[in-house]
Amino acid sequence: MSRIIRIGTRDSELALWQAKTVQSLLENLGHKTILVPVKSTGDLVLDKPLYKLGITGIFTRTLDISMLNHDIDIAVHSSKDVPTILPQGIIQAAIIKRGNVNDTLVFKNNEEFLSSKKAVIATGSLRRRAQWLNRFPTHTIVDIRGNVNSRLQKLQDNEDWDATIFAAAGIGRIGVRPEEAINLDWMIPAPAQGAIMITALDEDDFIKSVCRELNHEETEICVNIEREFLNKLEGGCSAPIGALAYIKNEEVHFKGVLLSADGSKRIDVTRVKKLGEHHDISTYSANFVIERGGKRLMDNIKRSAHKTNVFSTKALTEGQRLLFHEKIIADSADFVKINLNRIPARFLKNKIQNVIITSQNTVESLTTNYSAAELQFENIYCVGRRTKRLVEKKIGPVVHAEKNAKKLTEYLIDNIEGTEVTYFCSDIKLDTIPSTLAKNHIKVNEVEAYQTKLDGVKVIDAVESVMFFSPSTVESFVRVNKREVIAFCIGETTAEEAKKHFEDVRIANIPTVESVIELVNEHYV
Repeated sequence: MSRIIRIGTRDSELALWQAKTVQSLLENLGHKTILVPVKSTGDLVLDKPLYKLGITGIFTRTLDISMLNHDIDIAVHSSKDVPTILPQGIIQAAIIKRGNVNDTLVFKNNEEFLSSKKAVIATGSLRRRAQWLNRFPTHTIVDIRGNVNSRLQKLQDNEDWDATIFAAAGIGRIGVRPEEAINLDWMIPAPAQGAIMITALDEDDFIKSVCRELNHEETEICVNIEREFLNKLEGGCSAPIGALAYIKNEEVHFKGVLLSADGSKRIDVTRVKKLGEHHDISTYSANFVIERGGKRLMDNIKRSAHKTNVFSTKALTEGQRLLFHEKIIADSADFVKINLNRIPARFLKNKIQNVIITSQNTVESLTTNYSAAELQFENIYCVGRRTKRLVEKKIGPVVHAEKNAKKLTEYLIDNIEGTEVTYFCSDIKLDTIPSTLAKNHIKVNEVEAYQTKLDGVKVIDAVESVMFFSPSTVESFVRVNKREVIAFCIGETTAEEAKKHFEDVRIANIPTVESVIELVNEHYV
């Protein structure tokens, strides 16, 4: 036992704690050791969140090189930082008995923000970000990097931050866990979180035999399942994947999760197998996730590494996203939020001769308030084919429909029966139906069916074109984005509003989301 085992480690406080733990275990077995601290890329690049650095093995690469150069004999890592595929010639030599697997919330003042609609949580982990937003969708996530102590200090220094998230094992091991910190038992941890891995050269039989003395078999089984699950999903630090396996009563229990980056989509899997019959858990669980939309989610995550060039002011479905050409990176959000009004019964007390409905929101408001039998409309006039179909499905037959408000107004001036019409509308009216009809001696009774809240977000500079679906989405966009873009519009009324703000305005052939996407594809391809 005369050989001195050189233990490679990062030089952060936590990494050194882990390396010294392994050193102590080896020396208790009678081996001589020396610590060899090195700097890693992950420690040197602190101005970006980890998932944006775009490479795996960011905390292990320098140690791998040192080992392949025979400068160290073993390397000690946080298992969750180790890529699922190791460099050629390097093997997983041992897994130390696992510590606390949970994520832990450290907050600055008190826990009241957990019940608030607005809170600011700091994390550089895409997995933690996605799971937090899945549970608290109205909260704001900010990026944070650095070692444990620097992140604790940043939490105190930033007045607007309410809390940040750590691996419980990390803050516990170096003795800085605040007494009031909370374990997030609802958050599925990173694969292999809380475990320490030792890697070594496959060719070094002496070191491999030494490391086998340190290996904790139960932890090894669980960590390997979690890492295989991650590998089969083709995930890494850039994917919001959680996995946890544990052994209880001679059974292996597993739970895994894959989320979209914003937490809005989530696919969970659980599996229990008898110990010894557990070898298919990772494959079964990964396939389960993939077959339920996981492949699409992973494809979207990979594509998100590229900059968005098209933004939709209406949240797109997965089916609609798939219609974009592969060259196009599209993002979306609802720039307009709708609140349905309670329509007083006095407006429907008597049968109404003429009714104008220009949106599906109006239909939803009317049918939420009343049954079709209570909506006694003699003549219904609509804007848009989809609105017409919805009206005829839920309320009754439509006398006439046009593709935009202007054309419907022109039709009514010449063809309306009587001289009065009831217009169910929003609190925000960007069309000219009431004023134009009034000029032509047609009385318009306006009934506010719903309220429109403009809720636009600032888009990144890479966005060069925007999809608009109503005049309100245009107004919402320009309130927070003061720059020129190509405006792809669903119809002429929307285009008229867009022309007030943008030079290049395109109109879809038919007023559907799919037609707007087709217009985008034609431009970029």
